[in-house]
Amino acid sequence: MHLNPTLSKKILAWYDNSKRNLPWRVSKNSPKKLYYRLLSEFMLQQTQVKTVIPYFNKFIKKHKTLESLSKINENQILKLWEGLGYYRRARNLLATAKLLLKKYNSKLPDTLKEIKKLPGVGDYTANALLGLIYNKPTIAIDGNVKRVFARYLNKRESKINFEKLISLNKKKLFITNRNSDFIEALMEFGALICKPKDPKCSQCCLNKSCRYLKSSKKIKIFKRKKTKIMNYNIFCYVNKKKQIALTKENEISFLKDFNLPLMKKMKNNSIKEDWKFLKNYKNSISNLNLNINLYYKFSNKIPKSYNWFYINNNKELIPSFTKKIFNQVLTLF
Repeated sequence: MHLNPTLSKKILAWYDNSKRNLPWRVSKNSPKKLYYRLLSEFMLQQTQVKTVIPYFNKFIKKHKTLESLSKINENQILKLWEGLGYYRRARNLLATAKLLLKKYNSKLPDTLKEIKKLPGVGDYTANALLGLIYNKPTIAIDGNVKRVFARYLNKRESKINFEKLISLNKKKLFITNRNSDFIEALMEFGALICKPKDPKCSQCCLNKSCRYLKSSKKIKIFKRKKTKIMNYNIFCYVNKKKQIALTKENEISFLKDFNLPLMKKMKNNSIKEDWKFLKNYKNSISNLNLNINLYYKFSNKIPKSYNWFYINNNKELIPSFTKKIFNQVLTLF
């Protein structure tokens, strides 16, 4: 599969005129480049740009350098990350920052193999960092990039070996010395023009050579994600001081290591009489839809693995999922 040699020049020209003003896009010689790129790439894993921007700005205001970030502890970074979700990213970011200072003299390794040894860094992030920091001719293959190439060739993504496609067309894709710009331009183009639904074909700089646009049998791109529905009972110990008892000993894998009330999958077993029903509500985490029955009990005695937390004022990390429970429990007072 061969690509048109003008593809990269056209996308770069579009990018120069239409790119978004994002806070992590600093000049190539900026001393902030590594820190800003590292921080943004970790945050952008599984999270949209518009959601990331305020968190990114909060981080760089609090910690202006990689060195500053590396000196905080896990509880501090989790508190800063609070609400962004997928908290393992925060732990990996902190571990990577500490490792870069200790082992690599505050620099990013310059090979894909070494970058992938950093905590939480897989193929995509490694390729992105290698290209963005060192201007290497590599492409971070995400959903946006796959969609651009799939539409351009009018082939289903499952039928394309993207690594092979890029390797075969490397000389055509990297014909300038703007490799880092091209990496971003390709992702930006997929996000703003070659969108999953309702692509802006009339504004597309590739429409003269795009097979998808010309074909009478266009491939289907947009796939609705299947959401899994899970049913849970949540049991909240509360007291008159507006406190709720939370524990980290829960069997819920996607909320492991966080402070939560007791959660149990709904079964046909009857609920003990001393637990009072408060509310049924819906919540969602990633591709999971949760159907929740919330129960409560006023009590001053709690199991050993629990600790009391004030519902209104907490310095501890409280994930968004738990905060929504807090809001429901507040109606009791």
